[in-house]
Amino acid sequence: MQVYKAAKYIRLSYTDDKSNESNSVGNQRKLIEDFVSRHPEIELVSEKVDDGYSGVIFDRPAFKEMMDDIMEGKINCVIVKDLSRLGREYIETGRYMRRVFPAYGVRFIAINDNIDTLNESAGDDLTVSVKNIMNEAYARDISIKTRSSLETKRKNGDFVGAFPVYGYRKSEDNHNLLVVDEYAAQVVRSIFRMRLEGFSPYAIANELNRLGTLSPLAYKKYYGLPHAKKGYTDRKDCRWSANTVTRILQDETYTGTLVQGRKGSQHFKLKEMESRPSSEWVRVENAHEAIIDRNDFDLVQRIRNLDTRTSPQKDKVYLFSGILVCGCCGSRMVRKTNRYKDKEYHYYYCPTGKKNGCAHPVMVKEHELMECVRDSLKGFIANVVSLDEILSGIDQSRINRELIKEYSRQIAQNEQQLEQIRQYKMKLYESMVNGFLDKAEFLYNKSSYSARITQLEQAVAALKEKRTDVMENRSERNRWIENFRRFSDLEELDRKAVIQLVQVITVLGKDELQIQFNYQDEYEKALALITPVQERMVV
Repeated sequence: MQVYKAAKYIRLSYTDDKSNESNSVGNQRKLIEDFVSRHPEIELVSEKVDDGYSGVIFDRPAFKEMMDDIMEGKINCVIVKDLSRLGREYIETGRYMRRVFPAYGVRFIAINDNIDTLNESAGDDLTVSVKNIMNEAYARDISIKTRSSLETKRKNGDFVGAFPVYGYRKSEDNHNLLVVDEYAAQVVRSIFRMRLEGFSPYAIANELNRLGTLSPLAYKKYYGLPHAKKGYTDRKDCRWSANTVTRILQDETYTGTLVQGRKGSQHFKLKEMESRPSSEWVRVENAHEAIIDRNDFDLVQRIRNLDTRTSPQKDKVYLFSGILVCGCCGSRMVRKTNRYKDKEYHYYYCPTGKKNGCAHPVMVKEHELMECVRDSLKGFIANVVSLDEILSGIDQSRINRELIKEYSRQIAQNEQQLEQIRQYKMKLYESMVNGFLDKAEFLYNKSSYSARITQLEQAVAALKEKRTDVMENRSERNRWIENFRRFSDLEELDRKAVIQLVQVITVLGKDELQIQFNYQDEYEKALALITPVQERMVV
């Protein structure tokens, strides 16, 4: 009598019904052992368990170990509870049963499906094919239901990720809710504060390492918190780096907004995750407590988009980096240091220069620039504070009505343009068919119209949001005025003040600057609104 050296293969998927005891690891083990006890020709030599792995893929650790044993001749029999434990992808499952196992002389047994390849009549090709197809259909159905459930949770603002971002933990009462981890949150606040003060991500990382602050991964490992495995996480020297700091500075989660669905697989059979376009992400505001104020977060993103050149030591960003622009050619001006008789002189110049097309490049001394900008800021702040006092004495409802009327007018104009451009876009194909446009012109115009439609749609959405804020008395008036009030006692310029108050500084000449302040549109709109309101009050 031939003795078969058998492996028990047990698989349990995360998507299996956990309330169904028949699929549990323990039940599968007992079922297989009971079967073997009635078959003296079978000797159990190993047990392979894949707990939490889908049957759609065959890249499972225990399954691969079993295949290694088969190829080394250690086992020649595989026993499973039923065919679905081997796999739920009918083509690959069939390949193992009909080609791989027979090639290595392996006897395959699926107990509940009455399949035993030693007895060809028990499990004919048609029966096996039908079962495999049914198993795959089940996997597809489970995948669709799981994806739908996750999508619903995302839209409801439920956190469905495996590992919360540094600064948050899963609530003990509700694992779909993020709660602030106060220690880590303080580190996140320090990172944003240092960035607003002009420190580069490189300098922030060095400072955190100098202070002995645990990096996000080291912190999670030390306190036994859930974290990703493999790759960078396996390194022992998981210290702070500029990349880690940058990732934190770009993560909108810290504002209380939950952004999910950035990656996904295209098909339930595919294991690889692909990045999705931002238009498909699910964003839910106020899903959890914010760690960083929205205005501070937006300022940091603005800093990131500037040409933030750092000093040679890579510790701080220059005061006017990315904000100072040549009035002739539009290039961002660069800071340079000259030394003369043991003294340093700092100035900004246009890097384009006359040789490269700038007709009137200008050079500005840094200390003169700082004095000019500081005095201009102090004057503008004083005007804003005075404006706030005037606005406080006027019936806000009247100003709100004026604002609503203005926003509605702009929305109507944009929507009219939208409709017109959409009509033009619809007629493009007809024009190409009729020979009025060639294919290249058709594609160019189509792309141009699509870009303009997107731009107008975003403008309409922003205007509607502002109008709703005014209707619900949530106007940003106090917020933007407070942004300037905080600097009402400004005496010395620093990077934080420049970033928060100035949009761009255009150098028109050695003695002439044009400063565009942040919220200047709101300021000018408020000025335009209070004049007619005050006139009506006087009348």
